[in-house]
Amino acid sequence: MHSLSDYDFTLPPELIAQLPLSERSASRLLHVDDASFGALDGASLIDRQFTDVVDLLSPDDLLVFNDTRVLKARFFGVKATGGKVEVLVERVIDNRTVHAQVRASKSPQTGTQIRLAEAFDVTVGKRVGEFFTLIFPADVFELIETHGRLPLPPYIEHTADAFDETRYQTVYAKQPGAVAAPTAGLHFDLALLERLREKGIGFAYVTLHVGAGTFQPVRTENLADHKMHTEWYTIDSATVEAVRATKAAGGNVVAVGTTSLRALESASQTGELLAGGADTALFITPGYRFKTVDRLITNFHLPKSTLLMLVSAFAGYDVIKAAYAHAILQKYRFFSYGDAMLLTYRRSSGKGAEK
Repeated sequence: MHSLSDYDFTLPPELIAQLPLSERSASRLLHVDDASFGALDGASLIDRQFTDVVDLLSPDDLLVFNDTRVLKARFFGVKATGGKVEVLVERVIDNRTVHAQVRASKSPQTGTQIRLAEAFDVTVGKRVGEFFTLIFPADVFELIETHGRLPLPPYIEHTADAFDETRYQTVYAKQPGAVAAPTAGLHFDLALLERLREKGIGFAYVTLHVGAGTFQPVRTENLADHKMHTEWYTIDSATVEAVRATKAAGGNVVAVGTTSLRALESASQTGELLAGGADTALFITPGYRFKTVDRLITNFHLPKSTLLMLVSAFAGYDVIKAAYAHAILQKYRFFSYGDAMLLTYRRSSGKGAEK
């Protein structure tokens, strides 16, 4: 299960959601029920509404959300020579410095300036891998928020508008730094969060700033040759304590999205969850032993993507393959503005699960 072609599938283009639904929680939810015994090696597929998640979780459970906030990270500009440039901020380094993708007919040279959004000049610093260092003339976050454009995913064909600026953020977004939304969280509205609280389900937060690399396909047939992109995460002591208390009470740690899962598992590599922050290049494929996360709420992912490999590791390769086939047949909406799944970690059964 370690070849790229194992993670390919054909998706009808009309199933790629181009717009969000008018109500966040009106999405559908494919429940992969690991407690029911059917044709899927002990799992069955149940078509539900996203609001059913209230009934599918228990009061001892803990939902872990990624509270990153998407930056208006895309800029259009011109070099001093007059050549057109497109800039996508990948990571904020400090209040004056970013790493960014720069698309131009000819790469800008160190020390030159680029005028962005017809509003301000940035100075080009040293190259860092595929990214350029850009030095801003004033506070990075203020300039980005004032002059930047929301960077919708490449498979969404319209230009971001005011509606996207609201709906491509979670209602609990707090820490600015992402260039893509943690999309599983887009299904939660304030009313649904209140219902979950009233049931006694716990909430905790991590921060993982999603990078543009999340959309890049794997290009090596042998997955062992793939170099995973890095993302920065932070987990505080309150979240660590909430996870420990949940485990002690027999509840489930439920990651809202693959980004929350990636942060939790990255911080659990010693065998227990530790507070702190770091870059993570954790690449999860079938055979990985999950250390903290018990259940996962996630959207449907791109063919040949690292995220499809991650959910296959979590729920079992054959289960995910059947779930995606079912979702296509039942015309679920795919990708960032699409519908969701609820998965349970399969510790021992199913092709591709851990041994």
